[in-house]
Formats: sequence, C-alpha cells, structure tokens
Amino acid sequence: QVQLVESGGGLVQAGGSLRLSCAASGRTFSSYCMGWFRQTPGKEREFVAAISGSGGTTAYANSVKGRFTMSRDNAKNTIFLQMNNLKPEDTAVYYCAAAPTPCLRSISERYAYDYWGQGTQVTVSS
Repeated sequence: QVQLVESGGGLVQAGGSLRLSCAASGRTFSSYCMGWFRQTPGKEREFVAAISGSGGTTAYANSVKGRFTMSRDNAKNTIFLQMNNLKPEDTAVYYCAAAPTPCLRSISERYAYDYWGQGTQVTVSS
C-alpha cells in the first residue's frame, strides 16, 4: 500500500508560480512511475505530467508544456510540480498518482495508476 500526500496548492494571480509537492510512503518509491492529474467540477480528471522512476524521463500534457516542470527526489520519496506562468484555466484540484511499475505508454491514462492522493486546490485569478 502506498500513501500519497500533496501540498503546496493555493491562490495565485495569473502569471505567477506555485510548486506542488507529493510525499509518498513505501520502500520502493524509486521504481514507481509517478503522475500529476487535475480536475475541475463537472469534468473528468485529466493528465498533467508524469515522470519515470529514475527521473530521467518526463511527459507533459500539451496545455502545460513549457510552463510546468515535474521532478522527483527519490531520497525523500517526493515528487514536485513546478508551475510557472499560471493561467486561470489551470485552476483545478491537483492529484498525484503512483504506478508501481515502469512508465508505460498509458501513463497519461488514469487506469495506469494504482494509488492517488487526496488532492490540493490550485486557484489562479485573472
């Protein structure tokens, strides 16, 4: 069982930055493919970014490419999402997710992940 706890959400003006963190339990964290998703009311949860176990490979949704950067610190069992140049349309609840396997082609799909955090709210004002 893996427990994930997100932090770092908040209210920011358009053009600002936030850094989300997700702390994970478990001894084999470095072997997990990790992802970030987001969800707004009435919409499905959508893929934001993913990172391989070593941190050497990342993938991003087109909507955040060039603005968001995902990283991980395996020594601290933590992943990060640095969000720059935030836009009002980035407003959502952000969830981290863990898959106890190497990242596969399905990393942008919710079903690829077995564990989810409780989410952290990000609100971007215009």
